Amino acid sequence: MTDNSAEAAAPSRRALIGWGGAGLALGAVAAGGTVAMATAGDDADQAGAETGAAIAFHGDHQAGVSTPVQDRLHFAAFDVTTDDRAAFVQMLKDWTEAARKMTAGQAVGEGAYGGLAEAPPDDTGEALGLKPSRLTLTIGFGPSLFGKFGLQDQRPEALIDLPKFAGDNLDKNRSGGDLCIQACADDPQVAVHAIRNLARIGFGKVVIRWSQLGFGKTSSTTPEAQTPRNLMGFKDGTRNIAGTETDRLKKFVWVDEKDGPGWMAGGSYLVARRIRMHIETWDRTSLQEQEDIFGRDKGEGAPVGKAKERDEPFLKAMLPDAHVRLAHPDSNQGATILRRGYSFTDGTDGLGRLDAGLFFLAYQRDVREGFVRIQRNLAKDTLNEYIQHVGSAVFAVPPGVRGTDDWWGSTLLTEEA
Repeated sequence: MTDNSAEAAAPSRRALIGWGGAGLALGAVAAGGTVAMATAGDDADQAGAETGAAIAFHGDHQAGVSTPVQDRLHFAAFDVTTDDRAAFVQMLKDWTEAARKMTAGQAVGEGAYGGLAEAPPDDTGEALGLKPSRLTLTIGFGPSLFGKFGLQDQRPEALIDLPKFAGDNLDKNRSGGDLCIQACADDPQVAVHAIRNLARIGFGKVVIRWSQLGFGKTSSTTPEAQTPRNLMGFKDGTRNIAGTETDRLKKFVWVDEKDGPGWMAGGSYLVARRIRMHIETWDRTSLQEQEDIFGRDKGEGAPVGKAKERDEPFLKAMLPDAHVRLAHPDSNQGATILRRGYSFTDGTDGLGRLDAGLFFLAYQRDVREGFVRIQRNLAKDTLNEYIQHVGSAVFAVPPGVRGTDDWWGSTLLTEEA
């Protein structure tokens, strides 16, 4: 369950003092591919990534799903605080315009300076002079949103409330949300700036429920590049779906018109899980046991009995409770998801242990046939002795913004729709 992304150019000073680097994916395996750049739903050229290029905002699909995975994340879940539908729709239009500008490397509104001295500026200013850094902004709607604004009949059947899984110890303060924004970029300050400005624009209509910073992508949609390692030191995401695998994206990621409802056609479903890793216990585990738990060797990342990382795994050579074996599509009736997870470290837990792990992000065509099926099979995973799911959320990710007159959520919230 590893993957790869192109190596970035020489890191800036801000990158070096940023959020560090590593990665974990703990999920299903998929398949590899290559990359290209055109619309928001496509992969970007990696040469452009090294120059801090912009990724197209408009497209049939939202950017930030099959797009080449950037190195930094700021993810925020919001609760809606207004019952005024018109005000909420206007906020989404304002968010869309701000996102359109920020992903192009431009300031929000009239900018951070030069305006009326007696009024707050339109842009907070901390990204002035920075490149776009492949910033993508992706919006999702949580199940609870459909209890507002008369949207009950528009809630997709696939947008389920996730069941309780074995080993869950979920913190309600790190779970759920009416809306989410996933900001990914190669510069952490660009990602933080984006969430900060959207939160400011949404003041009085939405409030941040919880947020998560992430570093060191743990999966990639560009498998010909260096495979990331998770915080346990293992390569993860080797067989993740690639951004150019059109057939597999259509089969496993993008919602089809016949799936229903119509407003979700071209969209996807996102599962976000905050997974705490018991780093100190893992670090005292023997190398052989670590490799047996994953089903791969730690150096090359090759499956048990194989020589190279990308060799086809022979599942029966692995222990029955090995992570790779249980997460593989062959063990889950073909279930396959696209993962974009990130590592995190959030200080300590007050007992001298690192609060660290994986912020797992997985996109799929149907949560019931994707994450739920895989996670239930992972109940037998020996890796569960070293990890615990402590946060959870699920979102319907609508299709992309098709042009300058379109806006986030238009297929759901336009009265004609």
